[in-house]
Amino acid sequence: MANLKEVRNRIVSVSSTQQITSAMKMVSAAKLRRAQDAVTQMRPYANKLKDILENLSASLDSSEGVYSKQREVKNVLLIVVTSNRGLCGGFNANVVKAASRMAREEYKGCKVSILAIGKKGNDFFKKTDYSITGTDLPRNFNELFDKLTFANVAPVAEKIMETFVTGQFDKIELVYNQFKNAAVQITTVEQFLPIKAPAKTNETKTKEYIFEPNKQHIVEDLIPRSLKTQLFKSLLDSLAAEHGARMTAMHKATDNAGALIKELKLTYNKARQAAITNEILEIVGGAEALNG
Repeated sequence: MANLKEVRNRIVSVSSTQQITSAMKMVSAAKLRRAQDAVTQMRPYANKLKDILENLSASLDSSEGVYSKQREVKNVLLIVVTSNRGLCGGFNANVVKAASRMAREEYKGCKVSILAIGKKGNDFFKKTDYSITGTDLPRNFNELFDKLTFANVAPVAEKIMETFVTGQFDKIELVYNQFKNAAVQITTVEQFLPIKAPAKTNETKTKEYIFEPNKQHIVEDLIPRSLKTQLFKSLLDSLAAEHGARMTAMHKATDNAGALIKELKLTYNKARQAAITNEILEIVGGAEALNG
């Protein structure tokens, strides 16, 4: 009977876990809808602005394009976007692995610094040698996800852009999960600074722009705005991907808990039937001994 009690307690425990995972799945599904709407509305604007920026930067000289200035890569900043919470499958591990691989292989021989946006990434990289030194950038921006708005992201982008202009970093890249759908997140690496010129092909034609009021005013306003938008879009993408990954993980956990409960109930019924059979055999054996 002690075995029956253990199995019964485990059934109760797994049932409680199933209720929690099911509730987390529904919460993530509700948050995913809002985050998905935000990123799908933002993408066309951000992508078009990025295209304009790349074509515009190709027509600027070194004095005008401070954000497109190419330098020898010695100091690299990787902006790694993760989540503040876990229980979302391989969401955070994929980004951390990609950033670690880049630091070890792609930028081997360079001074690599990592700016983690998200508690999980910060907890991992603060134990490594990729600490941020020689700059006034804060060590993490975990609170950005508490209220993710363009107004809150813009000052962060300004500080990052300033480190490139002053020469503290020669190259800055974004590493994050791009949202595709609830079940698929694509680990993405985007160059943030310097601004990349558009890829030239045989069919590519140089676009000419008419600047109004003047070229300098447009450049000074458009380029910083586009960079801020790029960072904001990557955070929106990561937030939507996080909710999708957590919803999928909790859905699988709920299904696994249901399958485990079925197995435990079957084990419980078998043990209960065996206990009843033993009791009947003992009663029959005792009756036959009395009759004998």
